[in-house]
Amino acid sequence: MPKAYWIATYRSINDPAALAAYAQLAAPAIQAAGGRFLARGMPAQIYESAIQQRVVLIEFDSVAHATGAHDSPAYQEALKALGDGADREIRIIEAVA
Repeated sequence: MPKAYWIATYRSINDPAALAAYAQLAAPAIQAAGGRFLARGMPAQIYESAIQQRVVLIEFDSVAHATGAHDSPAYQEALKALGDGADREIRIIEAVA
């Protein structure tokens, strides 16, 4: 089964305190579901039409593990804490086998 990657990009952070509250809850929820944080922060370099924005990359053993982490009650609590604190998107992609 191919690994999967959860990629979160942040267009803007509207409430740093809400983002911090989210992070306190989200990291343990994601790790409990088998997620491994590979990278997070601002890009070292951007090209083409890229936007300078925060990115988080998390590895999972499968798409099922990644979607299970997102849909878990613990992660949903983290999302409640975030509220409107950030404008972002999350994509889950399957690794090339």
